[in-house]
Amino acid sequence: MDLSDDDHLDVCQNIEAGLKQQYEHHADLTDAICIFALDNAKVAVRKRFGYAKNEKVTDHPLAQGVIAWCVNVGAERIGNINDLTLAEYIVRIEKIKRSVTRHSAYGVRGYYEFIRNFL
Repeated sequence: MDLSDDDHLDVCQNIEAGLKQQYEHHADLTDAICIFALDNAKVAVRKRFGYAKNEKVTDHPLAQGVIAWCVNVGAERIGNINDLTLAEYIVRIEKIKRSVTRHSAYGVRGYYEFIRNFL
């Protein structure tokens, strides 16, 4: 699925806005840490909705902002007027993660360099 064909593109943009903010507040946040944080965010969001009870979420300081942002966006968007399910939201996090991975080939903060002028 292409991002432009996504019925919930606005959710992806919400997530990316928070990632941009984290990159701007933490000069040492790298794409590798962001990818790690997004993986942990998927677990944290599941926990927020009563799943993944036995899974652990990292306490890495640079990952905390990304995780908290994703949980907050999920809490706001899942099950509300957007009819977004938990599974659909996790797919959006995964899409963003793939984008971070793809752009990390251009440097340790390649993803930030890509999104900073668009958001």
